[in-house]
Amino acid sequence: MIFILGLFLLSVSAVTADLQCLLMPGKLRQIDAGAGQVYGVNDKGNIFKMVNNNWQQVSGLLTHVSVGPAGVWGVYKENRVFKLQDNKWKLVTGYLKQVDAGGDKFLAGVNAQDNIFCLMQNCTVSRSSLVTFLPLDGSLKYYSCGPFGCWGVNNVDDIFYRQDVSPNTCQGSKWQQVDGKLIMVEVGTDGSVYGVNSVGEAFKREGISAKTPTGTAWKRLDFCATFSHVTYDAGFLWLLSENDDVYKCYEEA
Repeated sequence: MIFILGLFLLSVSAVTADLQCLLMPGKLRQIDAGAGQVYGVNDKGNIFKMVNNNWQQVSGLLTHVSVGPAGVWGVYKENRVFKLQDNKWKLVTGYLKQVDAGGDKFLAGVNAQDNIFCLMQNCTVSRSSLVTFLPLDGSLKYYSCGPFGCWGVNNVDDIFYRQDVSPNTCQGSKWQQVDGKLIMVEVGTDGSVYGVNSVGEAFKREGISAKTPTGTAWKRLDFCATFSHVTYDAGFLWLLSENDDVYKCYEEA
């Protein structure tokens, strides 16, 4: 199944720059962009990938999908974890409700009890179905990683950054709380951080770099709409509205 991109163009104003946003065809419940790719799932669990500016259906069913340097991973019923290997979904050991492949070839995620786990680089690149998820201290409902570290939010929307994360020490060392409240946070392949709060406002973390990995401040993106999910990669910001509409945005030159 292929969805052809719509031509509807919506102009919105952001705090730091003008954005042009395309309303895409179809509906998605969750979306993830990373390493030059974009995947999403709809409310029926069908999986889609962006190919040549079209949504192309991928075989299988998932409730959550993630793409990044660690590959393409997902979870399905009973929180079973799958890895896309040789264009087929391979079941691996472990149970998670949300996964994130944005780290440097290591995987991160949380389970149904909000326990936090990661999978070191040597396990993500392995072709074995038997892998060992390492536990982290603390409790989060959403966890996402990038080149400058990992970010997460807990069940009361507090925001945390995990220090000293690396491909071979994916557990890191300790948590640093960051100001603000978000229901979800996503780290881009370039280290940029975006999130959505409980009333559907979208935010970008400013000032992020290798020297200041937690950035300096949150900037609200001034959309005249509310959203449930956000992800960013390769110059494009992807947003899902509360009724599953998909928007693809970019900065106007």
